[in-house]
Amino acid sequence: MKRAVYAGSFDPVTFGHLDIIQRSADIFDEIIVGVLVNSAKTALFSVEERVNMLKEATKMILNCRVVSFSGLLVDFAREMDTNVIVRGLRAVTDFEYELQIAQSNRIVAPDVDTVFLTTNIEYSYLSSSIVKEFASYGEDVSAFVPQNVVPILQAKMKG
Repeated sequence: MKRAVYAGSFDPVTFGHLDIIQRSADIFDEIIVGVLVNSAKTALFSVEERVNMLKEATKMILNCRVVSFSGLLVDFAREMDTNVIVRGLRAVTDFEYELQIAQSNRIVAPDVDTVFLTTNIEYSYLSSSIVKEFASYGEDVSAFVPQNVVPILQAKMKG
């Protein structure tokens, strides 16, 4: 079985993330979505909320599993018994950053490869930060995130 991990903060999950997850699921026998617990970042949603939103949003992708993790991505990949990391690219600036990370990962984990998928052009502008910005002003974000995320995000913004 060929599996891969796709990791991020998913704060919140967007249609861009789901595009990469679905396309990865079409390529690999199993895609494991890793929700990063990053104490250096202040997330809007708890890790449990992010995992639950992703599980709901990906429930129709039968070869997708969602789990949380902390630490290095290469260690998480090994824990999940894979040597493939999937990363999504929106623009050249993403590539420069992701290439640096992938090359660093190869130094500490030569057995782990990174596969880059370019995002669908319709989502090339989309980020969780943009979604949160619009939501903070009460804008409708249903064009950016799965339907199950909309009410959770709206409730969080009303605080």
